[in-house]
Amino acid sequence: MGKQVTVVGGGLAGSEAAWQIARRGVDVRLYEMRPERPTPVHRSGGLAELVCSNSFKSLELANAHGLLKEEARRLGSMILAAAQQSRVPGGAALAVDRVVFSERVTATLENDPRITVIREEVPEIPDDELVVIAVGPLVSDALAASIGRFTGSDYLYFYDAIAPVIEADSIDRSIVFAQSRYGKGGGDDYLNCPFDEATYVRFVEALLAGEKAPLHDVDNTPFFEGCLPIEEMARRGLDTLRFGPMKPVGLTDPRTDSEAHAIVQLRQDNLAAEHFSMVGFQTQMRWPEQKRIFRTIPGLENAEFVRLGQIHRNCYINAPSVLRPSLQTRTRPGLFFAGQISGVEGYTESAATGLFAGINAARLALGQEPLELPANTMLGALCSYISNADPAGYQPTNAAFGLVPHVPVKKRGRKERRLARSAKALEVLDDWIEQHGEGATVELPA
Repeated sequence: MGKQVTVVGGGLAGSEAAWQIARRGVDVRLYEMRPERPTPVHRSGGLAELVCSNSFKSLELANAHGLLKEEARRLGSMILAAAQQSRVPGGAALAVDRVVFSERVTATLENDPRITVIREEVPEIPDDELVVIAVGPLVSDALAASIGRFTGSDYLYFYDAIAPVIEADSIDRSIVFAQSRYGKGGGDDYLNCPFDEATYVRFVEALLAGEKAPLHDVDNTPFFEGCLPIEEMARRGLDTLRFGPMKPVGLTDPRTDSEAHAIVQLRQDNLAAEHFSMVGFQTQMRWPEQKRIFRTIPGLENAEFVRLGQIHRNCYINAPSVLRPSLQTRTRPGLFFAGQISGVEGYTESAATGLFAGINAARLALGQEPLELPANTMLGALCSYISNADPAGYQPTNAAFGLVPHVPVKKRGRKERRLARSAKALEVLDDWIEQHGEGATVELPA
């Protein structure tokens, strides 16, 4: 039989990689330092714990994230199967009960006879022949230093942020209304806090004046553009928020039968609908300031917070100088990087790169050649980008149609063109799966 694979990190990427390796008949040692070594943002020792949001973003094929999910599903993603089993209302997005989701992933891996879960910190890149590093962005200082020595370059950092979560019973339903944008999903999957113009202006002014928590790293560490603190967005102009996370488009306030000036959306955070998260409201403000300012939002005057927002440091390697499109490192073919540490950003992106790294690590263990995905699939384009982009000023990337080589399609509308590109990507992926025998349908125990 093949050789054993070591996977370091029990987040989305590491959990997916371990499962992909094991289901191909290869033994796995999966290292996760929690709960023996906690992080500033995790709350449990569960595998694949979600800390920033409970949403995996859109399922629609006209959206890059939707295409990536469908590709991962066809490739046999355990993470997506667990997410579907843990799903809560989220309109066109795949939102989950984060506790149930983590419990399902943990049980799946701990009950797999080929996976040994080891709860201890790995301070250095293991010398084992086959290793997948999927430690996520909150890598320990010791392992970060080891990775820095291996890459031969300075480690890169960016700040990420977490949004608050609110007790459902503390939301004023006489003001807040249930409705999905454009009626998607169940039609009423989100709660919406409506602002008139004067209230919105006062709210933005309060955000700008709110006291921020200090950052303890060097001052020039950048925020990630895809997850800016709400107060940072407010600094870019009065209307930035109402054209961003507070946009009212596609929603009608039933009290006025019209569109509000701005909206704060709340998304269900657990299956019991006891908790709701503030969509797009990651923040660096001090906790007392968050309570004071967010309670000026219409309908949240008496809000009780299950969790308040915070900033944490995310780490990633300079992937173009380190990785191949197979997610192997250029100088050590048996060493893989996957997930946010590899230079991707987002839940689905992390899980999908973990899936592909797991496929290739298992292939090496079984004496087979590693594979590359077609660049005109979303996952293939993502792997190609992080391994071939300009290393100068490199930042993590989300899935985006702009990464995929242009495919001429005879469609007029933007949505129709994207749907046509997704159809072509899935056709190419299906051919690749048939050629290499790497696809699967995943059904986890209920």
